[in-house]
Amino acid sequence: MGGLLGRRRAKDWGRRTDWGVRLSSERQRREAGALPAGSSRQEEAAAVEMETGPCVARAMWRQSSQDVNFVVCQLFALLAAIWFRTYLHSSKTSSCIRHVVATLLGLYLALFCFGWYALHFLVQSGISYCIMMVTGVENMHTYCFVFALGYLTVCQVTRVYIFDYGQYSADFSGRMPSLLEYLSYTCNFMGILAGPLCSYKDYITFIEGRSYHAAQSGESGKEGIQGERTEPSPNAAVVQKLLICGLSLLFHLTICRRLPVEYNIDVHFQATASWPTRVLYLYVSLLAARPKYYFAWTLADAINNAAGFGFRGYDKNGAARWDLISNLRIQQIEMSTSFKMFLDNWNIQTALWLKRVCYERVSTSPTIQTFILSAIWHGVYPGYYLTFLTGTVMTLAARAVRNNFRHYFLQPPQLKLLYDILTWIVTQIAISYTVVPFVLLSVKPSFMFYSSWYYSLHSLGILVLLLLPVKKTPRGKNTHENAQLSRSKKLDEGENSLGQNSFSTTNSVCSQSQEVASRHSSLKH
Repeated sequence: MGGLLGRRRAKDWGRRTDWGVRLSSERQRREAGALPAGSSRQEEAAAVEMETGPCVARAMWRQSSQDVNFVVCQLFALLAAIWFRTYLHSSKTSSCIRHVVATLLGLYLALFCFGWYALHFLVQSGISYCIMMVTGVENMHTYCFVFALGYLTVCQVTRVYIFDYGQYSADFSGRMPSLLEYLSYTCNFMGILAGPLCSYKDYITFIEGRSYHAAQSGESGKEGIQGERTEPSPNAAVVQKLLICGLSLLFHLTICRRLPVEYNIDVHFQATASWPTRVLYLYVSLLAARPKYYFAWTLADAINNAAGFGFRGYDKNGAARWDLISNLRIQQIEMSTSFKMFLDNWNIQTALWLKRVCYERVSTSPTIQTFILSAIWHGVYPGYYLTFLTGTVMTLAARAVRNNFRHYFLQPPQLKLLYDILTWIVTQIAISYTVVPFVLLSVKPSFMFYSSWYYSLHSLGILVLLLLPVKKTPRGKNTHENAQLSRSKKLDEGENSLGQNSFSTTNSVCSQSQEVASRHSSLKH
């Protein structure tokens, strides 16, 4: 649960502006006569600012303090990770001590950042652990999934609609050989604030000091390789990721705030800007919104690497790979030429968890059901549901176009290049169009945006689905494993795939229990 809560805490990192408050306030003041019918835009803006300014200022101060707490705690976790690897290395410290320290540090960070909300880590983890103890392995994944998702939904509803809509961002999301190991897995200091998700098997292998041997053995298929290489140092990978964090943070602080997504629904901008300008600003504003995610997720990955967690073997050149639990691939995201390519490289671990627990298990409309589950998991803001419903249409339409036309553009290379450029442009616009409600959160501003675009991409996507034949993707019991092999092979350009279980992401109660059940039912992830 810690990684899931932290993953969405990182998602909300940064400033939010509730334009719905400003718009409704302006309307109410005009209806009450405080704003004359002929008021200029400057007078209207000034009046609205006077009314909403103190509220917005308090919200910004509160959000800023939360952001500072988050960053400070992550930097503390980075230092703690270095200390953990140096002084509590598995070669000189028992697994029990490593579990205890990781858990206590994690709970301390949660208490510092979330206050009494940190109790939800223990409550949900404790109840889920009891469910896993009482129910059989054949049914525990079902009971835990229903409980965890229900608990999450109740917490989200109370947070958004009872306590403070759109402000405080403490989200809630949550094998168990022992209770200590279970708490260490769900509440360890490396992932409690911002993840990333990881499988229980990978985590326990790291704590017990077997991760290097497992990766090397899996790489060569020979046990003798274990003695041929010393334990690799993560220092180079950590420094590289910290540099990415620094650049992302700098970009966020200097450029992102100058390009607010909310400006896409500004009435004056919509009335005066040309369509090419509006399309360009849509893309640029959403591009500028991504570095805060790059910062949070890359820093979380660096923290885990600094502790020695995240080793995935060696590449064909003999260089150590520290991408076992990486949550994004920035280059692939920015150069995506299809909706699927973007989703495969964004929030990787959560996407793979959704794929394993939903997409490959349901028999009808797997794409639709997976997007619905993802929306429920994210929270109860209406914008989330608008984004994922739109994403369903975009994903299915993009798949239909790709299956029906791509093979005509593979040769010659010049034609393939032209196809890649066109699909990159279309993909970036479609992604930006889809995720605007995710940023705006509220219903009214989201529909304001879509109506200003005349629901054009919705209509185009539905038209594509009606006119083009849709090929069903073959799905069987080995689909996930084959997909993992295919992805690894594609990314590594022929390198051997190392540690396939590494990409099975289960840092939630439901996914933990499913891993147990799947092991007992001889299913491999």
